[in-house]
Amino acid sequence: MKAIMKNSQLYKGSLNTIIMKLLEENGKMYGYEITQKVKAITQGELNITEGALYPALHKLEAEGFLDVEIEKIDNRMRKYYKLTESGEKETVNRLSELEDFIRNMQSLVNPKLEF
Repeated sequence: MKAIMKNSQLYKGSLNTIIMKLLEENGKMYGYEITQKVKAITQGELNITEGALYPALHKLEAEGFLDVEIEKIDNRMRKYYKLTESGEKETVNRLSELEDFIRNMQSLVNPKLEF
């Protein structure tokens, strides 16, 4: 099991889309929950660090794609992130672009496979 992907550069461009997809599926999530969900889905292959996650969350919030809710849980304040209406629309666009990208890369890397 790898702590961080060797080619993490390949994932950096998709980090915002990954976050948005998880929020689309799960409603609202807090930062640590997002990192653990990604780790579980990828069976430990992809580990998003706090240093990558929080700047991405703040950027998405600044762009108007995320809302933040603060809740008190066990005497601690926890920040939850959820998609705004424009965030939901942007998620659909970004997922479509990512699927096109994956299909094109598959055609280039392994032209024998048809999709």
